[in-house]
Amino acid sequence: MNNHICSTLSLKLKSRRGIIHCIYVVGFMDLFGVSMIIPLLSHHVKALGASPTVAGIVGSTYGMLQLFSSTIVGSWSDVVGRRYSLLTSILLSAFGYGLLGISTSITLFVLARIPVGLFKHSLSICRALLSDLVSESERPLVMGHFNAASSVGFILGPVVGGYLTEHEGGFYTSSFTCAAIFLINAGLVWMLPQSEKITDRNETNISNNSSKVCHNEYCTKSAQNGLHANNHHSGLTTVTEADCRSARKPRLRWREVSLLQPAWKQLTSVSSRIHMVASSDMWDLFLVRLLMAIAIMLYYSNFSLAMEERFSMKPKMTGYLISYSSTLGALAGFLVGPVTQLYRNNMPALLLHSTVLTCSLILLYATAPSVWQVVLTSTFFAISTSIGRTCITDLELQRGGAHASGTLIGAGQSVTAVGRVLAPLLSGLTQEISPCGPASLGVVLALAAVGLLLIRIPKWDGGGRTKTGKL
Repeated sequence: MNNHICSTLSLKLKSRRGIIHCIYVVGFMDLFGVSMIIPLLSHHVKALGASPTVAGIVGSTYGMLQLFSSTIVGSWSDVVGRRYSLLTSILLSAFGYGLLGISTSITLFVLARIPVGLFKHSLSICRALLSDLVSESERPLVMGHFNAASSVGFILGPVVGGYLTEHEGGFYTSSFTCAAIFLINAGLVWMLPQSEKITDRNETNISNNSSKVCHNEYCTKSAQNGLHANNHHSGLTTVTEADCRSARKPRLRWREVSLLQPAWKQLTSVSSRIHMVASSDMWDLFLVRLLMAIAIMLYYSNFSLAMEERFSMKPKMTGYLISYSSTLGALAGFLVGPVTQLYRNNMPALLLHSTVLTCSLILLYATAPSVWQVVLTSTFFAISTSIGRTCITDLELQRGGAHASGTLIGAGQSVTAVGRVLAPLLSGLTQEISPCGPASLGVVLALAAVGLLLIRIPKWDGGGRTKTGKL
Protein backbone atom coordinates (compact mmCIF):
# COMPACT_ATOMS: atom_id res chain seq x y z
CA MET A 1 0.00 0.00 0.00
CA ASN A 2 2.79 2.40 0.94
CA ASN A 3 4.64 1.62 -2.27
CA HIS A 4 1.45 2.32 -4.26
CA ILE A 5 0.90 5.68 -2.54
CA CYS A 6 4.47 6.80 -3.09
CA SER A 7 4.34 5.63 -6.71
CA THR A 8 1.20 7.73 -7.20
CA LEU A 9 2.91 10.78 -5.73
CA SER A 10 5.92 10.21 -7.98
CA LEU A 11 3.65 10.09 -11.05
CA LYS A 12 1.97 13.34 -9.98
CA LEU A 13 5.36 15.02 -9.61
CA LYS A 14 6.39 13.81 -13.08
CA SER A 15 3.15 15.19 -14.51
CA ARG A 16 3.82 18.52 -12.82
CA ARG A 17 7.36 18.61 -14.24
CA GLY A 18 5.93 17.91 -17.69
CA ILE A 19 3.62 20.92 -17.39
CA ILE A 20 6.51 23.11 -16.21
CA HIS A 21 8.71 22.07 -19.13
CA CYS A 22 5.82 22.73 -21.52
CA ILE A 23 5.52 26.27 -20.12
CA TYR A 24 9.26 26.75 -20.66
CA VAL A 25 8.74 25.91 -24.34
CA VAL A 26 5.80 28.32 -24.56
CA GLY A 27 7.94 31.12 -23.08
CA PHE A 28 10.80 30.42 -25.49
CA MET A 29 8.58 30.36 -28.57
CA ASP A 30 6.63 33.43 -27.42
CA LEU A 31 9.64 35.74 -27.29
CA PHE A 32 11.23 34.02 -30.29
CA GLY A 33 8.23 34.99 -32.42
CA VAL A 34 7.86 38.49 -30.98
CA SER A 35 11.55 39.34 -31.35
CA MET A 36 11.33 38.49 -35.06
CA ILE A 37 8.93 41.41 -35.45
CA ILE A 38 10.07 44.09 -32.99
CA PRO A 39 13.20 45.27 -34.90
CA LEU A 40 11.19 45.54 -38.13
CA LEU A 41 8.18 47.56 -36.89
CA SER A 42 9.67 51.04 -37.20
CA HIS A 43 11.01 50.34 -40.70
CA HIS A 44 7.65 48.97 -41.85
CA VAL A 45 5.54 51.84 -40.52
CA LYS A 46 7.88 54.32 -42.24
CA ALA A 47 7.64 52.30 -45.45
CA LEU A 48 3.87 52.74 -45.25
CA GLY A 49 4.41 56.52 -45.48
CA ALA A 50 4.22 57.56 -41.83
CA SER A 51 6.15 60.64 -40.70
CA PRO A 52 8.55 60.31 -37.76
CA THR A 53 5.96 61.93 -35.47
CA VAL A 54 3.18 59.57 -36.57
CA ALA A 55 5.56 56.62 -36.31
CA GLY A 56 6.37 57.65 -32.73
CA ILE A 57 2.69 57.94 -31.80
CA VAL A 58 1.91 54.57 -33.37
CA GLY A 59 4.87 53.02 -31.56
CA SER A 60 3.70 54.35 -28.19
CA THR A 61 0.19 52.92 -28.68
CA TYR A 62 1.35 49.42 -27.75
CA GLY A 63 3.03 50.60 -24.55
CA MET A 64 -0.01 52.58 -23.42
CA LEU A 65 -2.35 49.63 -24.02
CA GLN A 66 -0.01 47.35 -22.09
CA LEU A 67 0.09 49.84 -19.23
CA PHE A 68 -3.67 49.67 -18.65
CA SER A 69 -4.33 46.06 -19.63
CA SER A 70 -1.57 44.22 -17.73
CA THR A 71 -3.24 44.30 -14.32
CA ILE A 72 -6.72 43.66 -15.74
CA VAL A 73 -5.71 40.60 -17.78
CA GLY A 74 -3.60 39.27 -14.90
CA SER A 75 -6.52 39.61 -12.50
CA TRP A 76 -8.82 38.03 -15.07
CA SER A 77 -6.55 34.98 -15.12
CA ASP A 78 -7.12 34.67 -11.34
CA VAL A 79 -10.88 34.68 -11.93
CA VAL A 80 -11.37 32.37 -14.95
CA GLY A 81 -8.25 30.21 -14.57
CA ARG A 82 -4.82 30.20 -16.16
CA ARG A 83 -5.55 27.83 -19.04
CA TYR A 84 -8.50 29.76 -20.45
CA SER A 85 -6.93 33.18 -20.02
CA LEU A 86 -3.61 31.98 -21.49
CA LEU A 87 -5.39 30.47 -24.49
CA THR A 88 -7.35 33.69 -25.05
CA SER A 89 -4.19 35.80 -24.78
CA ILE A 90 -2.26 33.64 -27.23
CA LEU A 91 -5.05 33.31 -29.81
CA LEU A 92 -5.84 37.05 -29.86
CA SER A 93 -2.13 37.84 -30.11
CA ALA A 94 -1.90 35.40 -33.05
CA PHE A 95 -4.82 37.24 -34.66
CA GLY A 96 -3.01 40.57 -34.17
CA TYR A 97 0.23 39.35 -35.72
CA GLY A 98 -1.71 37.74 -38.57
CA LEU A 99 -3.46 41.07 -39.21
CA LEU A 100 -0.04 42.72 -39.12
CA GLY A 101 0.94 40.40 -41.98
CA ILE A 102 -1.66 42.00 -44.25
CA SER A 103 -1.16 45.59 -43.06
CA THR A 104 -0.70 47.56 -46.25
CA SER A 105 -1.78 50.87 -44.67
CA ILE A 106 -1.15 52.75 -41.46
CA THR A 107 -4.77 52.19 -40.39
CA LEU A 108 -4.41 48.40 -40.65
CA PHE A 109 -1.07 48.60 -38.86
CA VAL A 110 -2.65 50.42 -35.90
CA LEU A 111 -5.60 48.01 -35.81
CA ALA A 112 -3.19 45.07 -35.76
CA ARG A 113 -1.35 46.47 -32.75
CA ILE A 114 -4.54 46.88 -30.66
CA PRO A 115 -5.27 43.19 -29.89
CA VAL A 116 -1.57 42.58 -29.26
CA GLY A 117 -1.34 45.57 -26.92
CA LEU A 118 -4.44 44.51 -25.00
CA PHE A 119 -3.88 40.77 -24.73
CA LYS A 120 -0.16 40.05 -25.20
CA HIS A 121 0.30 39.07 -21.56
CA SER A 122 1.04 35.40 -22.15
CA LEU A 123 4.39 35.54 -20.33
CA SER A 124 2.82 37.10 -17.24
CA ILE A 125 0.12 34.42 -17.13
CA CYS A 126 2.79 31.74 -17.61
CA ARG A 127 4.64 33.09 -14.56
CA ALA A 128 1.42 33.07 -12.54
CA LEU A 129 0.80 29.48 -13.65
CA LEU A 130 4.30 28.46 -12.58
CA SER A 131 3.75 30.04 -9.17
CA ASP A 132 0.61 27.90 -8.84
CA LEU A 133 2.48 24.70 -9.63
CA VAL A 134 5.50 24.95 -7.33
CA SER A 135 6.21 25.69 -3.69
CA GLU A 136 7.71 28.98 -2.51
CA SER A 137 11.15 27.40 -2.11
CA GLU A 138 11.10 26.08 -5.69
CA ARG A 139 9.64 29.22 -7.24
CA PRO A 140 12.87 31.25 -7.73
CA LEU A 141 14.55 28.28 -9.44
CA VAL A 142 11.63 27.66 -11.79
CA MET A 143 11.14 31.37 -12.52
CA GLY A 144 14.84 31.73 -13.29
CA HIS A 145 14.73 28.84 -15.75
CA PHE A 146 11.61 30.29 -17.39
CA ASN A 147 13.27 33.70 -17.78
CA ALA A 148 16.36 32.02 -19.24
CA ALA A 149 14.31 30.08 -21.80
CA SER A 150 12.40 33.23 -22.78
CA SER A 151 15.60 35.27 -23.10
CA VAL A 152 17.16 32.69 -25.41
CA GLY A 153 14.14 33.05 -27.67
CA PHE A 154 14.55 36.84 -27.64
CA ILE A 155 18.19 36.46 -28.69
CA LEU A 156 17.55 34.05 -31.56
CA GLY A 157 14.40 35.70 -32.93
CA PRO A 158 16.02 38.81 -34.50
CA VAL A 159 18.49 36.59 -36.38
CA VAL A 160 15.67 34.69 -38.09
CA GLY A 161 13.63 37.86 -38.62
CA GLY A 162 16.60 39.61 -40.21
CA TYR A 163 17.17 36.67 -42.55
CA LEU A 164 13.52 36.62 -43.66
CA THR A 165 13.53 40.40 -44.22
CA GLU A 166 16.28 40.09 -46.84
CA HIS A 167 13.75 38.39 -49.13
CA GLU A 168 10.88 40.12 -50.92
CA GLY A 169 7.92 40.62 -48.60
CA GLY A 170 10.09 39.65 -45.68
CA PHE A 171 8.11 41.63 -43.09
CA TYR A 172 4.86 39.96 -44.04
CA THR A 173 6.53 36.54 -43.98
CA SER A 174 7.91 37.27 -40.51
CA SER A 175 4.48 38.39 -39.28
CA PHE A 176 2.74 35.26 -40.52
CA THR A 177 5.53 33.12 -39.07
CA CYS A 178 5.06 34.81 -35.70
CA ALA A 179 1.30 34.21 -35.89
CA ALA A 180 1.93 30.53 -36.70
CA ILE A 181 4.27 30.23 -33.69
CA PHE A 182 1.54 31.62 -31.43
CA LEU A 183 -0.94 29.09 -32.84
CA ILE A 184 1.51 26.30 -32.00
CA ASN A 185 1.75 27.71 -28.48
CA ALA A 186 -2.05 27.66 -28.27
CA GLY A 187 -1.96 23.97 -29.15
CA LEU A 188 0.55 23.31 -26.36
CA VAL A 189 -1.57 25.19 -23.82
CA TRP A 190 -4.70 23.35 -24.98
CA MET A 191 -3.09 20.06 -23.94
CA LEU A 192 -2.65 21.25 -20.34
CA PRO A 193 -5.13 20.01 -17.66
CA GLN A 194 -8.53 21.70 -17.70
CA SER A 195 -9.45 22.21 -14.03
CA GLU A 196 -7.87 23.77 -11.00
CA LYS A 197 -8.91 23.36 -7.37
CA ILE A 198 -7.52 22.84 -3.92
CA THR A 199 -7.25 19.20 -2.96
CA ASP A 200 -9.79 18.06 -0.40
CA ARG A 201 -9.12 16.83 3.11
CA ASN A 202 -8.89 13.14 2.15
CA GLU A 203 -6.30 13.79 -0.57
CA THR A 204 -4.35 15.92 1.87
CA ASN A 205 -4.22 13.07 4.37
CA ILE A 206 -3.02 10.70 1.65
CA SER A 207 -0.30 13.22 0.76
CA ASN A 208 0.71 13.41 4.41
CA ASN A 209 1.07 9.65 4.64
CA SER A 210 2.84 9.34 1.32
CA SER A 211 5.31 12.07 2.26
CA LYS A 212 6.49 9.97 5.17
CA VAL A 213 6.86 6.89 2.98
CA CYS A 214 8.66 8.85 0.28
CA HIS A 215 11.03 10.30 2.82
CA ASN A 216 12.04 6.80 3.90
CA GLU A 217 12.03 5.00 0.57
CA TYR A 218 13.06 7.66 -1.93
CA CYS A 219 14.69 10.66 -0.33
CA THR A 220 17.04 8.60 1.79
CA LYS A 221 18.06 6.40 -1.12
CA SER A 222 18.68 9.35 -3.38
CA ALA A 223 20.85 10.95 -0.72
CA GLN A 224 22.83 7.74 -0.35
CA ASN A 225 23.34 7.42 -4.07
CA GLY A 226 24.33 11.03 -4.52
CA LEU A 227 21.22 11.84 -6.56
CA HIS A 228 20.01 14.40 -4.06
CA ALA A 229 23.01 16.60 -4.81
CA ASN A 230 22.52 16.26 -8.53
CA ASN A 231 18.96 17.41 -8.18
CA HIS A 232 20.15 20.97 -7.60
CA HIS A 233 21.58 21.00 -11.11
CA SER A 234 18.87 19.19 -13.02
CA GLY A 235 15.88 21.00 -11.46
CA LEU A 236 12.78 19.02 -10.52
CA THR A 237 13.90 15.60 -11.74
CA THR A 238 13.59 13.32 -8.70
CA VAL A 239 11.39 12.94 -5.65
CA THR A 240 13.35 15.01 -3.14
CA GLU A 241 12.89 16.01 0.48
CA ALA A 242 11.46 19.34 -0.68
CA ASP A 243 8.85 17.50 -2.74
CA CYS A 244 8.02 15.22 0.18
CA ARG A 245 7.67 18.16 2.56
CA SER A 246 5.50 20.09 0.13
CA ALA A 247 3.24 17.04 -0.18
CA ARG A 248 2.11 17.67 3.40
CA LYS A 249 0.35 20.84 2.27
CA PRO A 250 -2.79 21.02 0.10
CA ARG A 251 -1.76 21.17 -3.55
CA LEU A 252 -3.21 23.33 -6.26
CA ARG A 253 -5.04 21.50 -9.01
CA TRP A 254 -7.13 22.69 -11.90
CA ARG A 255 -10.62 24.03 -11.15
CA GLU A 256 -13.55 23.82 -13.56
CA VAL A 257 -14.27 27.34 -14.82
CA SER A 258 -15.97 28.81 -17.86
CA LEU A 259 -15.40 31.91 -19.94
CA LEU A 260 -19.17 31.94 -20.49
CA GLN A 261 -19.98 32.87 -16.92
CA PRO A 262 -21.72 36.29 -16.68
CA ALA A 263 -19.49 39.17 -17.71
CA TRP A 264 -20.63 41.25 -14.74
CA LYS A 265 -19.50 38.52 -12.39
CA GLN A 266 -16.06 38.38 -14.01
CA LEU A 267 -15.79 42.18 -13.96
CA THR A 268 -16.77 42.34 -10.28
CA SER A 269 -14.17 39.73 -9.33
CA VAL A 270 -11.46 41.47 -11.37
CA SER A 271 -12.29 44.87 -9.82
CA SER A 272 -12.25 43.37 -6.34
CA ARG A 273 -8.80 41.83 -6.82
CA ILE A 274 -7.32 44.99 -8.33
CA HIS A 275 -8.73 47.05 -5.45
CA MET A 276 -7.25 44.56 -3.00
CA VAL A 277 -3.79 45.00 -4.52
CA ALA A 278 -4.14 48.79 -4.77
CA SER A 279 -5.13 49.09 -1.11
CA SER A 280 -2.44 46.71 0.17
CA ASP A 281 0.79 47.75 1.85
CA MET A 282 2.93 46.80 -1.17
CA TRP A 283 3.67 50.27 -2.46
CA ASP A 284 7.30 49.91 -1.41
CA LEU A 285 7.97 46.90 -3.67
CA PHE A 286 6.19 48.48 -6.62
CA LEU A 287 8.13 51.71 -6.13
CA VAL A 288 11.43 49.80 -6.01
CA ARG A 289 10.40 48.02 -9.22
CA LEU A 290 9.62 51.36 -10.89
CA LEU A 291 12.87 53.03 -9.80
CA MET A 292 15.01 50.10 -10.90
CA ALA A 293 13.12 49.68 -14.18
CA ILE A 294 13.78 53.29 -15.11
CA ALA A 295 17.42 53.07 -13.97
CA ILE A 296 18.05 49.96 -16.09
CA MET A 297 16.30 51.47 -19.11
CA LEU A 298 18.37 54.64 -18.76
CA TYR A 299 21.50 52.46 -18.78
CA TYR A 300 20.52 51.01 -22.15
CA SER A 301 18.73 54.06 -23.60
CA ASN A 302 21.67 55.75 -25.34
CA PHE A 303 24.23 52.97 -24.98
CA SER A 304 25.27 52.92 -28.65
CA LEU A 305 25.48 56.71 -28.94
CA ALA A 306 27.40 57.06 -25.67
CA MET A 307 29.92 54.38 -26.67
CA GLU A 308 30.50 56.16 -29.97
CA GLU A 309 30.93 59.60 -28.41
CA ARG A 310 33.01 58.46 -25.41
CA PHE A 311 35.22 55.77 -26.96
CA SER A 312 34.71 56.15 -30.75
CA MET A 313 33.34 52.59 -30.83
CA LYS A 314 31.70 51.59 -34.10
CA PRO A 315 28.03 50.51 -34.03
CA LYS A 316 29.02 47.02 -35.14
CA MET A 317 31.23 46.49 -32.08
CA THR A 318 28.56 47.98 -29.84
CA GLY A 319 26.11 45.48 -31.28
CA TYR A 320 28.47 42.64 -30.38
CA LEU A 321 28.74 43.99 -26.83
CA ILE A 322 24.95 44.21 -26.47
CA SER A 323 24.56 40.65 -27.78
CA TYR A 324 27.21 39.46 -25.33
CA SER A 325 25.40 41.11 -22.44
CA SER A 326 22.02 39.71 -23.55
CA THR A 327 23.45 36.19 -23.74
CA LEU A 328 24.83 36.48 -20.21
CA GLY A 329 21.46 37.77 -19.03
CA ALA A 330 19.79 34.67 -20.43
CA LEU A 331 22.32 32.33 -18.84
CA ALA A 332 21.99 34.18 -15.53
CA GLY A 333 18.51 32.71 -15.20
CA PHE A 334 20.13 29.40 -14.32
CA LEU A 335 22.04 31.06 -11.46
CA VAL A 336 18.92 32.20 -9.64
CA GLY A 337 18.30 28.84 -7.97
CA PRO A 338 21.86 28.35 -6.62
CA VAL A 339 22.08 31.99 -5.47
CA THR A 340 18.72 31.68 -3.69
CA GLN A 341 19.96 28.54 -1.93
CA LEU A 342 23.14 30.39 -0.95
CA TYR A 343 20.96 33.07 0.68
CA ARG A 344 18.74 30.36 2.24
CA ASN A 345 15.68 31.85 0.52
CA ASN A 346 16.19 35.22 2.21
CA MET A 347 14.73 37.14 -0.73
CA PRO A 348 14.72 40.62 0.90
CA ALA A 349 18.47 40.39 1.52
CA LEU A 350 19.07 39.07 -2.00
CA LEU A 351 17.01 41.90 -3.52
CA LEU A 352 18.91 44.49 -1.49
CA HIS A 353 22.31 43.12 -2.49
CA SER A 354 21.41 42.77 -6.17
CA THR A 355 20.08 46.35 -6.17
CA VAL A 356 23.28 47.65 -4.56
CA LEU A 357 25.33 45.74 -7.14
CA THR A 358 23.25 47.10 -10.02
CA CYS A 359 23.60 50.66 -8.70
CA SER A 360 27.38 50.25 -8.37
CA LEU A 361 27.68 48.87 -11.91
CA ILE A 362 25.71 51.77 -13.41
CA LEU A 363 28.05 54.14 -11.58
CA LEU A 364 31.11 52.32 -12.92
CA TYR A 365 29.68 52.49 -16.44
CA ALA A 366 28.99 56.24 -16.14
CA THR A 367 32.57 56.90 -14.98
CA ALA A 368 34.35 54.23 -17.08
CA PRO A 369 37.70 55.49 -18.43
CA SER A 370 38.05 52.67 -20.98
CA VAL A 371 36.04 50.24 -23.08
CA TRP A 372 37.30 47.27 -21.06
CA GLN A 373 35.70 48.63 -17.89
CA VAL A 374 32.43 48.92 -19.80
CA VAL A 375 32.78 45.29 -20.91
CA LEU A 376 33.40 44.23 -17.30
CA THR A 377 30.43 46.29 -16.14
CA SER A 378 28.15 44.78 -18.81
CA THR A 379 29.17 41.27 -17.73
CA PHE A 380 28.01 41.63 -14.14
CA PHE A 381 25.17 44.04 -14.98
CA ALA A 382 23.34 41.37 -16.99
CA ILE A 383 23.63 38.93 -14.08
CA SER A 384 22.55 41.36 -11.35
CA THR A 385 19.50 42.63 -13.26
CA SER A 386 18.37 39.09 -14.10
CA ILE A 387 18.54 38.03 -10.46
CA GLY A 388 16.90 41.26 -9.31
CA ARG A 389 13.89 40.85 -11.64
CA THR A 390 13.25 37.30 -10.47
CA CYS A 391 13.75 38.30 -6.84
CA ILE A 392 11.29 41.20 -6.83
CA THR A 393 8.63 39.10 -8.60
CA ASP A 394 9.05 36.37 -5.99
CA LEU A 395 8.73 38.90 -3.16
CA GLU A 396 5.53 40.31 -4.67
CA LEU A 397 4.05 36.81 -4.75
CA GLN A 398 5.21 36.07 -1.19
CA ARG A 399 3.64 39.21 0.20
CA GLY A 400 0.47 39.16 -1.88
CA GLY A 401 -0.31 35.44 -1.75
CA ALA A 402 -0.83 32.77 -4.39
CA HIS A 403 -4.56 33.50 -4.66
CA ALA A 404 -3.80 36.77 -6.48
CA SER A 405 -0.63 35.84 -8.38
CA GLY A 406 -2.05 36.88 -11.76
CA THR A 407 -3.13 40.27 -10.42
CA LEU A 408 0.23 40.83 -8.71
CA ILE A 409 2.32 39.90 -11.74
CA GLY A 410 0.08 42.00 -13.97
CA ALA A 411 0.40 44.98 -11.62
CA GLY A 412 4.18 44.57 -11.71
CA GLN A 413 4.12 44.63 -15.51
CA SER A 414 1.99 47.79 -15.43
CA VAL A 415 4.56 49.44 -13.17
CA THR A 416 7.32 48.43 -15.60
CA ALA A 417 5.25 49.87 -18.46
CA VAL A 418 5.19 53.22 -16.63
CA GLY A 419 8.98 53.02 -16.62
CA ARG A 420 8.97 52.45 -20.39
CA VAL A 421 6.94 55.62 -20.82
CA LEU A 422 9.11 57.77 -18.52
CA ALA A 423 12.58 56.46 -19.40
CA PRO A 424 12.79 57.81 -23.00
CA LEU A 425 11.67 61.26 -21.83
CA LEU A 426 14.20 61.37 -18.99
CA SER A 427 16.91 60.01 -21.26
CA GLY A 428 16.33 62.73 -23.82
CA LEU A 429 16.44 65.48 -21.20
CA THR A 430 19.63 64.23 -19.54
CA GLN A 431 21.42 63.66 -22.86
CA GLU A 432 21.20 67.42 -23.41
CA ILE A 433 23.62 67.74 -20.51
CA SER A 434 26.06 64.90 -21.15
CA PRO A 435 26.34 61.52 -22.94
CA CYS A 436 26.63 60.05 -19.43
CA GLY A 437 23.54 61.93 -18.25
CA PRO A 438 21.07 59.02 -18.50
CA ALA A 439 23.40 56.65 -16.64
CA SER A 440 24.07 59.28 -13.97
CA LEU A 441 20.35 59.75 -13.38
CA GLY A 442 20.06 55.95 -13.27
CA VAL A 443 22.56 55.92 -10.39
CA VAL A 444 20.45 58.43 -8.46
CA LEU A 445 17.26 56.39 -8.95
CA ALA A 446 19.00 53.13 -8.01
CA LEU A 447 20.35 54.79 -4.84
CA ALA A 448 16.81 55.86 -3.99
CA ALA A 449 15.71 52.23 -4.40
CA VAL A 450 18.51 51.06 -2.11
CA GLY A 451 17.52 53.63 0.52
CA LEU A 452 13.88 52.60 0.33
CA LEU A 453 14.81 48.93 0.79
CA LEU A 454 16.98 49.75 3.81
CA ILE A 455 14.04 51.54 5.41
CA ARG A 456 11.31 49.06 4.51
CA ILE A 457 12.98 45.64 4.83
CA PRO A 458 13.01 45.75 8.67
CA LYS A 459 9.20 46.05 8.48
CA TRP A 460 8.95 42.72 6.63
CA ASP A 461 9.05 39.35 8.33
CA GLY A 462 11.23 36.43 7.22
CA GLY A 463 8.84 35.38 4.45
CA GLY A 464 8.87 38.78 2.79
CA ARG A 465 5.42 39.76 4.08
CA THR A 466 4.74 43.01 5.85
CA LYS A 467 4.23 42.95 9.59
CA THR A 468 1.54 45.59 9.36
CA GLY A 469 -0.72 44.22 6.67
CA LYS A 470 -1.26 41.37 4.23
CA LEU A 471 -3.11 41.08 0.99
